[in-house]
Amino acid sequence: MILAKNLYLSYDNKHNIIENGNFNIKNGEFIFISGSSGSGKSTLLKSLYGQIPLNAGALLVNKTDLKNINNKNLQNLRKNIGIVFQDYKLIQNYTIEENIMLPLKINGYKYEQSMQQVHKLLNHIKLKNRLGYYPPQLSGGEQQRVAVARALAHNPRIILADEPTGNLDDYSANVIWNLLRGANEQLGITVVVVTHKIPSNFGLYYRQLSINDGVIYEVS
Repeated sequence: MILAKNLYLSYDNKHNIIENGNFNIKNGEFIFISGSSGSGKSTLLKSLYGQIPLNAGALLVNKTDLKNINNKNLQNLRKNIGIVFQDYKLIQNYTIEENIMLPLKINGYKYEQSMQQVHKLLNHIKLKNRLGYYPPQLSGGEQQRVAVARALAHNPRIILADEPTGNLDDYSANVIWNLLRGANEQLGITVVVVTHKIPSNFGLYYRQLSINDGVIYEVS
């Protein structure tokens, strides 16, 4: 599903943030990526959906080679990926239903089918009572729940989440962990989560990759 060989990442092609990264994430796995602040966790995650180009090495995501990838292939890859950002990145003048529906529209779903999926997800994230609300009318935890629902809406093969519970209350954090766990366990979606704190008693088998001084290694 995701394969990195001798991967180097940087923002200026001079100072490597990730050096000689090697790892293999199989289809259907749940992966935590940990490390200190500034270690390169988010940089690595961004590289998985083509936001940051490779400096050197090889990176394959869902059988797509990200080395010198063109725009068409990158767009096709992203149709199979759901992304959860730490700062939500919801469209402020769209209702929460319209935000969740975005990837469905991009992937060519019909309106009726999209609305069915939206209402199903609003039930899952326990926000059916916020129907018609806009992001500024929601708390941070509620906005992040909408962001996770958006990432799940089009049934992606991979979910990439960057500190999805970093600033949330315990209730919203638990809802999000349950959503991500369910996506992996029930739907077989490969989930990769950057976090500074793995939840205790997670209740699901996972692997942990850690980054230290640009080096990626597996925590056993």
